[in-house]
Amino acid sequence: MPEAIVIGAGIGGLAAALRLRHKGYSVTVFEANSYAGGKLHALKLGGHRFDLGPSLFTMPNLVTELYSLFGLHPQDFFTYKQKDTICHYFWEDGTRFKACSSRDRFIKEASQTFGEPAMAIEKYLAKNKKKYELTAALFLERSLHKASTYLSVATLKALAQFYALDIIKPLHKVNSSAFSNEKLAQLFDRYATYNGSSPYETPGIMSMIPHLEMHYGTFFPKGGMHSISQRLYELAKAQGISFRFSEAVDRILVENDKAIGVSTAKGEYLSEVTISNMDIYPTYKKLLPDQEHPTKTLAQERSSSALIFYWGIAREFPELDLHNIFFSGDYEAEFRAIFNTKSLYEDPTVYINITSKEEPADAPTGHENWFVMINAPGHYGQDWEALKKRAKHHIIQKLNRILDIDLHNLITVEHILDPMGIEKNTSSYRGALYGAASNDTFAAFLRHPNFSQKIKNLYFCGGSVHPGGGIPLCLLSAKIVASLVPHTKEGENV
Repeated sequence: MPEAIVIGAGIGGLAAALRLRHKGYSVTVFEANSYAGGKLHALKLGGHRFDLGPSLFTMPNLVTELYSLFGLHPQDFFTYKQKDTICHYFWEDGTRFKACSSRDRFIKEASQTFGEPAMAIEKYLAKNKKKYELTAALFLERSLHKASTYLSVATLKALAQFYALDIIKPLHKVNSSAFSNEKLAQLFDRYATYNGSSPYETPGIMSMIPHLEMHYGTFFPKGGMHSISQRLYELAKAQGISFRFSEAVDRILVENDKAIGVSTAKGEYLSEVTISNMDIYPTYKKLLPDQEHPTKTLAQERSSSALIFYWGIAREFPELDLHNIFFSGDYEAEFRAIFNTKSLYEDPTVYINITSKEEPADAPTGHENWFVMINAPGHYGQDWEALKKRAKHHIIQKLNRILDIDLHNLITVEHILDPMGIEKNTSSYRGALYGAASNDTFAAFLRHPNFSQKIKNLYFCGGSVHPGGGIPLCLLSAKIVASLVPHTKEGENV
């Protein structure tokens, strides 16, 4: 049976390992950490359970189809529920809006809250849907670096309606043109952060992201977000995939322009196929130091990072839900601080995720587990101790004003994760959450491909390569890699 090696047990690496196992490969996954999941990790602290990483779950079909590959019923192993509410939004002037997952209810209630004509909202959402339908097959499901992609009917159809994709306009311009109400435009601007970018620079095609939430829904997996990676890890073990934890890969072995395996502190391991789920920057800098590097790609601006406070809160808040956003009063200034001055704005947008709303066991009775995040620049040598202290003060003051509370006295436990910690724990260059930022008109075309154009049998998956960051795109990157790797004779028998 031919051998395949996967570097990194993040969500993309787990999915790639499963898909290659299905194609008949004997798969070994090397992971520097002592656990599987990458950013999808968890922490228990003072009777509270916190998901450390991604907090939004969409397109669960990309997880469940990995079970179906092996003839299994996904519901026997992995369960989740659909949310009726996408997010609760809060502004300083007292405006509050509960975004319903029902498209019709969203239009009606957004029209009432923001004084925007229902027809304008409906037109905007319809345009987002069209963008997704025109481009999903091209931008998300196939390699952009294979000529065959551009010869498809779907591609020709998308190119014929290039004008409708808003690739040239920044997202904020698209949203502010669609709505007269600044708060509603800001609500849709925030989707730029789903790929770690600025709404004032990322292309307007990103407005198709809210379509994914409204059309396909948002979900909560039983056991929390960490359960996604753990269930896939269990599936991988059941299918005979080997894991070598706490064994970092030192080098990808290359011979005659062909990847032939990897080396670690414990020895060399040979394979027919090598897949890196590691961030593309350290993949080249650390694992391929003697090979030609894609200099322009590696020099691209990094996406935003995050500063996260994990707080045990000695009170329950019925006005809050699983996902909550407290907006900055000057969104543009916030993104200038993040991307231009590499600092934190004094009035940050605050995101709070509370899994105890769905899993009461995640916090003691009468308490809640708050995952409190603000967008942050990557690690460029800033004084993070000083930044964390100031950020905590600004966050608490903001939440005190909007919720009319004394938050400081409600915090019972605390853990903090900053960009330095994210970089250390996940090998994400500068702590960037999504690899390169999409603050470029043709950002989708500038991401590193899912295969090496110089080294045969070397492939790449995960959030730092095509099609991008976030759980669904990482899972799609693994699917693209599997489509590029040759079948084996054993594949039909797995």
